[in-house]
Amino acid sequence: MPFTVLSVLLSLALLALDQWVKRYISLTLPLGEVRPLLPGFVELKTIHNYGAAWSSFSGARWLLVITTSCIVLAILALLVRRIVRHPLGVLAGCLIVSGGLGNILDRVRLGYVVDMFNFQFMDYPVFNVADICVVSGCVLGLVYFQWFYEKYDKRGKADGNADAPSGGD
Repeated sequence: MPFTVLSVLLSLALLALDQWVKRYISLTLPLGEVRPLLPGFVELKTIHNYGAAWSSFSGARWLLVITTSCIVLAILALLVRRIVRHPLGVLAGCLIVSGGLGNILDRVRLGYVVDMFNFQFMDYPVFNVADICVVSGCVLGLVYFQWFYEKYDKRGKADGNADAPSGGD
């Protein structure tokens, strides 16, 4: 099975996992209550995030939906048009799309994003599976762009003709 198909299937599975975890937490852990997950490291804490990280842009629901949708559509265009072809770039894009869609679904359907994972050892925003996908995808995307894009996916020089003199010289 081609890597792109596997990445799409992984993205769909992560989107489903994100939505399932959010639903499960919403049903089993009342808003604001805390339950240990990995004691001393991560706890479960249900919150409704009306903004982005650290509640920035709180109350700007439709701005966040539109902005996230534009990012998701841009990355989908890169993947569908095969501008990004290297497996690491494809995986990064699929993770970002999956996470973006997970949070868009919450914002459109609920008006907020359900977050539940809270680091106990540092001050960090409470987050969810979709956020993990977005952050992981961004990190992998940076690695891809830094070390693989130029060699595998950049147009022009990749075919060896970019520096060749034109036929009339």
